Formats: sequence, C-alpha cells, structure tokens
Amino acid sequence: MSIPFSNTHYRIPQGFGNLLEGLTREILREQPDNIPAFAAAYFENLLEKREKTNFDPAEWGTKVDDRFYNNHAFKEQEPPEKCEQEKSHTSVKEEGTSVTGLESSKEDKDKEEEIAAVKIQAAFRGHLARKELKRMKTGNLQKEKSEENK
Repeated sequence: MSIPFSNTHYRIPQGFGNLLEGLTREILREQPDNIPAFAAAYFENLLEKREKTNFDPAEWGTKVDDRFYNNHAFKEQEPPEKCEQEKSHTSVKEEGTSVTGLESSKEDKDKEEEIAAVKIQAAFRGHLARKELKRMKTGNLQKEKSEENK
C-alpha cells in the first residue's frame, strides 16, 4: 500500500516560532526535571509580563520576521523602548535644556568618527595578525624542510 506524497506545506502561526524558541532557550538554560510543568510556569510568567508591560514578544517577533520579507511592518508602530526614548527627548526639549542642533550634530559626527576609527584599527590589527601568522607558518615550513634534508 503506497501513500501518495502531498505538496501541502503547513504554516506555523506567526509568533509561535518565537515563543517556542524562547521556551527552548530557557529549558536549555535551566535544565528542569519536569519540562511540562516548567513550560506551564514559563508561559504563565510570560503572560503576566505581557499584561503588566503591554508588550507582546510574540507580536514583536512576528514583526521582526515580517521585516525580513518586507519593511512595512515597522511603519505601523515602534517598539516601546524607542517610544519611551523619543518621549524623553521631547520632554527635555520642551523644558528648554535641549542641546542645539549644531551641538547634537557635532556629537553624532564625533560618534561616527570614533566608530570609523575603531573599524580601521581593527582591520589593521587583523592584517598584522594574518601577516605574523603567515610568517610563522613559512618559518615552520622552512625548518621542517631543512630537518628533512639532514
């Protein structure tokens, strides 16, 4: 008796994969004896956090996955962290203690220059390390050849 193969592909509900990844990560981290009880406690804790903070990690993970395929998911709503940061920046500006546009752009430019310098330094150090390794390898090869000839 043969079973015909099907071309049907089952789709995992959005956000479910992220929830399972989080559960798996915690199971591997904690190594519980009773995995079903640990999973129940994990999801209860996750539900409590979602109710308190009004932030759903499954929904956020869905948007992150969706962004991989198209960039429209993040145009609707920003993450809570960014919203809070923007509110704090606007409140500082409203109080009159904000940094002028020139000073903030200067700070941004300094940060960009520092990041660029770090990248250049890292690339140069990598170049030196590869050069030293190559020199060590060729030195070892020459020693082996000279030992073989003796």
